[in-house]
Amino acid sequence: MGSQEKTGRGLDTDVQFLKGVGPKHAAALNKLGAHTVRDVLFMVPRRYEDRREIPPISFLRPGQHASVRGRIVDVFTKPVRGGRVLLRASLQDDTGRIALVWFNQPWVAKQLQKVKGEVIAYGQIKEGDRRTMEMLSPEWEELDEGEESDEFARLVPVYGLSEGVPQWLVRKAAKSAVELFATMVVDPLPEAVRKAEKVAPLTWALRQMHMPEDTKHRDKARERLVFEEFLYLQLMLQLRKMQVHEEVGIPFPISPAVRSELKSLFPFELTGAQKRVIEEIYADMERPAPMNRLLQGDVGSGKTAVAAAAMLACVRCGYQAALMAPTEILAEQHYINIHRMFDPLGIETRLLVGKQTAAQKKKAVEAARSGQAQICIGTHALIQEGVGFARLGLAIIDEQHRFGVLQRAALRAKGYGNPDVLVMTATPIPRTLTMTLYGDLDLSVIDEMPPGRKPIKTHWKRAAERPAVYESVKKLLKEGRQAYFVCPVIAESEKMQTQAAQDLYYRLSEGELKEYKVGLLHGQMKPVEKEETMDAFRRGALDVLVSTVVIEVGVDVPNASVMVVEDANRFGLSQLHQLRGRVGRGEWQSFCVLVADAGNPDAQKRLEVLVATTDGFRIAEEDLKIRGPGDVAGTKQHGTDIDFQFANLVLDGKLLEKARGAAIRILEDDPGLKKRENAALLARVKEKRPEEALVSVS
Repeated sequence: MGSQEKTGRGLDTDVQFLKGVGPKHAAALNKLGAHTVRDVLFMVPRRYEDRREIPPISFLRPGQHASVRGRIVDVFTKPVRGGRVLLRASLQDDTGRIALVWFNQPWVAKQLQKVKGEVIAYGQIKEGDRRTMEMLSPEWEELDEGEESDEFARLVPVYGLSEGVPQWLVRKAAKSAVELFATMVVDPLPEAVRKAEKVAPLTWALRQMHMPEDTKHRDKARERLVFEEFLYLQLMLQLRKMQVHEEVGIPFPISPAVRSELKSLFPFELTGAQKRVIEEIYADMERPAPMNRLLQGDVGSGKTAVAAAAMLACVRCGYQAALMAPTEILAEQHYINIHRMFDPLGIETRLLVGKQTAAQKKKAVEAARSGQAQICIGTHALIQEGVGFARLGLAIIDEQHRFGVLQRAALRAKGYGNPDVLVMTATPIPRTLTMTLYGDLDLSVIDEMPPGRKPIKTHWKRAAERPAVYESVKKLLKEGRQAYFVCPVIAESEKMQTQAAQDLYYRLSEGELKEYKVGLLHGQMKPVEKEETMDAFRRGALDVLVSTVVIEVGVDVPNASVMVVEDANRFGLSQLHQLRGRVGRGEWQSFCVLVADAGNPDAQKRLEVLVATTDGFRIAEEDLKIRGPGDVAGTKQHGTDIDFQFANLVLDGKLLEKARGAAIRILEDDPGLKKRENAALLARVKEKRPEEALVSVS
């Protein structure tokens, strides 16, 4: 009698009924999140061991990853410094021995002492003391008694495990699940889609994932599973996009008078990219459906001017515009610039931030509610209860990745009907992330810098070179320029050996730069103190500003032409690029000096990339490779899960493009996925990608 007949539940059968599992081992599989046959079928191997060629131990060389086979000839443990336990086991074959080494895993010793037959181990080979070969923390398993080499001389899946869960158990469960249940899996992709996109059937893919015939079949199986995962996401994003486009919004007729007024709004000539993006936004605003657009532009590319163009069109049609920024410094910077632009046109601009007095806030709120304030600029204060608008027609969110879904939705909800939404970022986003996080938004990219901008020269200096760095800064200060020094922390800490802003401030102001006026800025200062310090630096009353990352965005001081980032290895790549963007805003050649002793390979790579390029999009791609998608997009801090079960955004960009194209074609043929053959697709979209799991401005 088969498992399904025993339980009558098919893919929902409990894992204990799989061959080789039973009630005893089911609890171990449960630790991995595998409770049913379906769970086991969709467990993803972390990698594969190629056991088709297992070299003799004497052939092994340091640095290579290899599988070895032999007998355990001795096992011993001994305490080492720090209260840890060292475990060494000797594995021997006919040609020699290798030491298998573990730290703080005493249970492994008990398991090894019970081994009667041969063992196969996999790991990286290293040269130990006395030129002996070692394998540190290898994955291993005992071979079944009498198992012949042709039974394991194959590509073997290696699964991510929890303590006490052996590889052999997961492999047995997966093999049993594939052989007994894989044919019961319903393929959600219609045959026509599979043929059109040239992807394999699901049952075949599951078999090849767990029991691959060769690397070609394994890769084709993975391609099918990645494509399917991306397709669900892209279908959901395209459905959301269609829904927004079907809503009734506010049509903003862009009159010739507005276009004429736009030309006089700026004291400079817009770049070709800015003009193109403004036309894309104006085309959206003229349509009766609400705009839902993402504006990307590198540091200093001129996004504020584009936002001002959208605000002008909105206000001249009789509506209000609001711009929400993540920090008070950035909101105030926007207010200063936008007020300066619009005041001569008789357009009233108001600021609303947390540090204002109760009387100031009351006036700003009343002006917004009455419609007197045609443009409102602020922080989260804009979405507080009690803040309302008379006719909010355009909501702009700057540095969008710093806001959560609910915060963006709250601003939109204060609109007049369905307002237009423009979200902006100065953090370039890799194309794969854009399609993943913002595939429901129309995209505009400012890919051109204003003329005359000199590329910032970036240098990486070791900590021992600090005196020379400070001398170079003094030369620029003597020429009348200003300088930033950025530190990773505010105060010294015994736990973190790094340059602290307070310590550096005292050292520079009383030592190396004592003849200059040095200021200090950090997040724990009172808002009024921060503003006074920042204003003094803008006015030139301070020559040097020692700061933490509070200046990462929103600070615009054209005379500041050098930035020194202390312990730069402690910052992320995109964060360093943002910091560097605080200089290079004037007519003088600007410099960024990264001071760091980077022993970590990832830190070295980050610094090398910064020195090599000022291209924000290239930097973003490298950041994605180094840190992963969640950290790069800020989604781990803002309630957005973009972790995939099968897909990898660094490796699978082409498959993401393919899935996006397929989703568009499927919905062109069946806009609501109402056809019978698409029923399983619609069910999976709802099941796999719930609405709240993705970034949305709606």
